[in-house]
Amino acid sequence: MTLIKSISGIRGTIGGPAGEGLTPVDIVKFTYAYAVKLRERLPKPAGERYSVVVGKDARISGEMVENLVVGTLSACGIDVIKAGFASTPTTEMAVTMSGADGGIILTASHNPKQWNALKLLNEKGEFLNAAEGNDILRCAEEAAFDFAPIEEIGAITEEDFTDRHIDAVLAMPAVDAEAVRKAGFKVVLDAVNSVGGIIMPRLLERLGVECIGLNCEPDGDFAHNPEPLPANLVELSGTVVREKADLGISVDPDVDRLAFICETGEPFVEEYTLVSVAEYLLEEAEKAGVKNLATVSNLSSTRALRDVTEKHGGVYYASAVGEVNVTTLIHEKNALIGGEGNGGVIYPGLHAGRDAMVGVALFLSNLAHKKLTVSALKATYPQYYIAKNKIQLSDSALINKILEELQKVYAAEDINTIDGVKIIFEEKREWVHLRKSNTEPIIRIYAEAPTMERAEALASEIIAIANQIIEK
Repeated sequence: MTLIKSISGIRGTIGGPAGEGLTPVDIVKFTYAYAVKLRERLPKPAGERYSVVVGKDARISGEMVENLVVGTLSACGIDVIKAGFASTPTTEMAVTMSGADGGIILTASHNPKQWNALKLLNEKGEFLNAAEGNDILRCAEEAAFDFAPIEEIGAITEEDFTDRHIDAVLAMPAVDAEAVRKAGFKVVLDAVNSVGGIIMPRLLERLGVECIGLNCEPDGDFAHNPEPLPANLVELSGTVVREKADLGISVDPDVDRLAFICETGEPFVEEYTLVSVAEYLLEEAEKAGVKNLATVSNLSSTRALRDVTEKHGGVYYASAVGEVNVTTLIHEKNALIGGEGNGGVIYPGLHAGRDAMVGVALFLSNLAHKKLTVSALKATYPQYYIAKNKIQLSDSALINKILEELQKVYAAEDINTIDGVKIIFEEKREWVHLRKSNTEPIIRIYAEAPTMERAEALASEIIAIANQIIEK
């Protein structure tokens, strides 16, 4: 059994002893702490009600977790708006649409079906920052439970925000629904038996796209590993080729990550989801005469975003890994778009959260304008390859030693230390990023280069030096 407590919430496997798995005791404890800190963060006059949106993906444990979260919030005197089956971005938008004071998303994202989680939102529908998250973690361990009297328990209502989310996506100026309809696209959608099977077909229907659905029944019994990686999308790739579809679309269980499959059955590569959408927005902004544009991604994402941004006269910024870090920098730099290389597209013009519906609508608009196949579109972008490795250590104290020594070895290169150590070899257009795991004695190593052979060689070079440091 596993229970992981972090600043963004609490996640774990269902069952087991309290404190070791995600049990009813843990769910109540952390929901209570969220309620306590919500009142501290947003003080209101006496008697004025608080409200929180609760949405869930289609996991088997979803109803059980929802009942506990909703009941606890109500017992704390907080009104609850149950969004039911709702994607993560839908729940985020529901917070602002309803004027709520916060939100809790019940999803373990791309983790397998035995996992679930509570992801915590502020009144803007955005994830809590590090300080706020740490306050909740402390409160959960120290709180003396004290619930509302019967006259003050929270009301519970239900509202489906799915169509309002789709309406908002289609209303974005950069979404050319008419061009998409005229293009007559045929797509295959793999929704991995979760809420993507509810919202994504509705969006595609509104765009006039023919949709062949795979694993669209939202029963939580995931047909395959739910992370949208090529190894998990064999059925999708084969169906795209067999059906002669224009592309394949894959989302994770809470629909905040997005990956495409080319008409050839080959992966578009999820790193390029953001790159493609970003260049389309940069081109549209250029046509409108908008200047001083910025984009953001995290340190472990492809350099291709920087390349296309600078190609269009913009400025690229890199954040620490983690969605809240990306969104913080997006706000700080007033960026046009940002996201992560895992297929997460964040378009602040709508809301500051990863949103696969936004990504699909913008990608199809781009494809309709350019009149290219998906594989031909991919070929227009700078080509890079990322090798992902890790070093398993017996002693976590070695992690900082390795990172410090590597900085000395590569002192002549451009080094970024805002999140681990990233060494940038500018002339070769290569980089390697080393980060320590928050839960295990592991250093994760991402290396990118213009060829996979070179990316793997660079990673091997770094690993060899790290091993020499360990042996000293």
